[in-house]
Amino acid sequence: MARNLQNGGQLRPIDLARGHGLSTQAVRNYEEAGILPAAGRTAHGYRTYTPLHARALGAFLALVPGHSHRTATSIMRAVHQGAVDEAFRLIDESHAQLLDDRRTLQAVENALRDLAHTTASEPAAAVSRSARASGPVSGPVSGPGGTFIGPLAEELGIRPATLRKWERAGLVRPRRDPLTGYRVYDEADARDARLAHQLRRGGYPLERIAPLLAQVRAAGGLEPLEAALHDWHGRLSARARAMLAGAAELEAYLRERG
Repeated sequence: MARNLQNGGQLRPIDLARGHGLSTQAVRNYEEAGILPAAGRTAHGYRTYTPLHARALGAFLALVPGHSHRTATSIMRAVHQGAVDEAFRLIDESHAQLLDDRRTLQAVENALRDLAHTTASEPAAAVSRSARASGPVSGPVSGPGGTFIGPLAEELGIRPATLRKWERAGLVRPRRDPLTGYRVYDEADARDARLAHQLRRGGYPLERIAPLLAQVRAAGGLEPLEAALHDWHGRLSARARAMLAGAAELEAYLRERG
């Protein structure tokens, strides 16, 4: 294929496919989706491509890692429809999403630091004992192996109704005392509630907090989550670099299109 590119000659579908590690059907699908410009046709109706098609395919494949397959497809479609400004807008949206993801990661790290400080200085058991000593609390204070809703809400400075709302949203998952039916929050539940509280104070909506707490549960606690956070940093950096690579390939394609 390199010889064809240098000579500006025609390319068969198999030439374009092999040059990018694809099947000929994938190349045809990309053309039909608007990712590639329309192919030429021989007198017998066979598709023919050019180095410009190869450049378009290279730009698309470079855009995918940083922007996703769906967004990269929309970008290339916009270019081929003559709506280059729309393509730039889509790229801007991806960069804005990456920045938002970085801010979310920073908020999670700040919340985890605050939570580690809180749990180290004032564990839940001590808070429950303090609540008992300071005076009567509405409702039961603790159950077997956990804390009831009233003391936990008091510790966080929120209303019990807020904890019930968080439960409906999947942020906390207390069990029920088999005798009384009261909610019982074990140590992991209290941890999730504290982390949710920190993130809510940071302005994050419930629907964005729930997946983060699911990750904490999957990691088995806060300490194993450090590795996940490190990996998260790496993935954001990889996306940023992929966006740079995609931008370079797209710019080269736009220049070649004139």
